[in-house]
Amino acid sequence: MTTQVQPVIDPAIEEQRLTNLVSDIIDEARRQGASACEVGASTDVGLSTTVRMGEVETVEFNKDQGFGITVYFGQRKASASTSDTTPEAIRDTVRAACDIARYTSEDPCAGLAEAGQMATEFPDLDLYHPWGISAEEAIERAKACEAAALGFSKSIVNSDGASVNTHQGCRVYGNSHGFIGPHRSSRQSVSCVVIGQKGEEMQRDYWYTVARNANLLENMDDVGRKAAERTINSLGSRKAPTGTVPVIFSAELAGGYVSHLMGAISGGAIYRESTFLLDHMGKKIFPDWVNIYERPHIKGGMGSVAFDGDGLQTRDQSFIVDGVLESYMLSTYSARKLDMVSTANSGGAHNLFLDSNAGDLESLIKEMGTGLLVTSLIGQGINMVTGDYSRGASGFWVENGEIQYPVSEITVAGNLKDMFMNLRAVGNDIDRRGNIQSGSLLIDGLMIAGQ
Repeated sequence: MTTQVQPVIDPAIEEQRLTNLVSDIIDEARRQGASACEVGASTDVGLSTTVRMGEVETVEFNKDQGFGITVYFGQRKASASTSDTTPEAIRDTVRAACDIARYTSEDPCAGLAEAGQMATEFPDLDLYHPWGISAEEAIERAKACEAAALGFSKSIVNSDGASVNTHQGCRVYGNSHGFIGPHRSSRQSVSCVVIGQKGEEMQRDYWYTVARNANLLENMDDVGRKAAERTINSLGSRKAPTGTVPVIFSAELAGGYVSHLMGAISGGAIYRESTFLLDHMGKKIFPDWVNIYERPHIKGGMGSVAFDGDGLQTRDQSFIVDGVLESYMLSTYSARKLDMVSTANSGGAHNLFLDSNAGDLESLIKEMGTGLLVTSLIGQGINMVTGDYSRGASGFWVENGEIQYPVSEITVAGNLKDMFMNLRAVGNDIDRRGNIQSGSLLIDGLMIAGQ
């Protein structure tokens, strides 16, 4: 068998090529009459392999490139993009954007951020660790992961597959202020999904590991065993009693809770007046002990960046301090709409943290006494205008501080304002796999619709 290795880019060479490309596109936009412009150009390569029941299902190599440009004619704005980077394609794409911009309405808030706001420091954030793995090696790792899951118990009867993925990319953002900013990154992951059976009942669950550096991934066997263990533990499920009870959301779900906050305080939601937290700046929306903050320069962080989508220097900052909303999350455009200053969050938040005030998940269960531990959520029943929250869930019913039995086909409902204020504890079992890092959450007073 011929060894197939994913395409690899030389980051230094590719970064210089993209830098030259961005400069050429900016020059072309000027020639075509744009008063200002910004460009993002990127190259991405990757390998994805999936096996199911020991057989190879997919092997995919990808190499993508392209650029997107936004041009401004005064306060008129338009964008265009292409995967073709030939000189002819550059001219045609810039022309398309310019033609559109000439006919758009003027927007007094449109335009680049001020030149003096551009990032000037580009620290090494340790984000680029290409994984020189061949397709054959990736397949063997995926097989080992799935085999560990299938061999965990006779109750594991089927598999939805195990996957090994690797990605590396280089992006350069530039604008007509003369700013050019490079960003290199890599992302490696392994996942496994299996199906368990007990009598007529069948359940499925999963586990995954992700990191910038493949050396920091969990062991393949451990990923498979965790997927199997989670599946086995969910067999024999019932419906939970209907009522208002405290609820624990496991650590892997906590990021969603924080993301609802960030969506509600994003500049777009504020200036559109489409959020339940409108006019809450400076007001208490969490208990006194709660702090939620951003640290964008953590080495190896999944959300680490030196500059945001507008070219502004990212920085450490807090959104919730001692339970009080201290800052919205703003891009240059939304800040102008609100007559405020950008928080360098064009493109979203970067490495958010919710501080812990309690022990591990077991200690949270003991503190809860009787209630529901949610380990999976289904659906998107969230109204960001009113804060009403209603989602399908599964997990475990808890009594006297101990798990009694698995539950499924239940609904958890409440209002996000109440869910913020009724946050009783955050565990130290932090899920570090994503951009939002938090432990399990214990929240009082949620409605459970079950039996």
